[in-house]
Amino acid sequence: MADRTENVHIAMYTMCIVQNGDQILLLNRPDERGFPGYIGPGGKVDFPESLTEGAIREVWEETGLKVKDLVYKGLDEYVNPKKNFRYMVFNYLATSFEGTLLDNPPEGELKWVSIHEAMDLPMQPWFKRRLPYFFAEGTFEIYEMWDEDAQLTLKESVKRL
Repeated sequence: MADRTENVHIAMYTMCIVQNGDQILLLNRPDERGFPGYIGPGGKVDFPESLTEGAIREVWEETGLKVKDLVYKGLDEYVNPKKNFRYMVFNYLATSFEGTLLDNPPEGELKWVSIHEAMDLPMQPWFKRRLPYFFAEGTFEIYEMWDEDAQLTLKESVKRL
């Protein structure tokens, strides 16, 4: 049997929702930055940093806050078999932090919003699907296999663990 992992490109990202009481910090990404609308801070994990180091760094770079006490909440994974591509987002929740918000954040306007009002904000469908899982018990796994040519989801699963 051939090794199916040969020549697979894997991209690893993090997202960290910062929570302060009943509010969360979101950033409103402009169209020109890609993925417009409200989203949590995060980005690519730099080699050789750990996943949590990447999450902490990304929150700091995008918000000016130094998050502490991260809790791993789950994995959101997108796979494109025709391109041998796997995109993985490791998701965290931080309920303690220090620092002050940046005056001119690089990724978009920062906004504290109540958890309940957040779902009414304009956001990407994949982020809207993921957001409630940050506040649920346990962890989650979202998996989507995508056919780019047909613009079609071939397989999808959402699990609460």
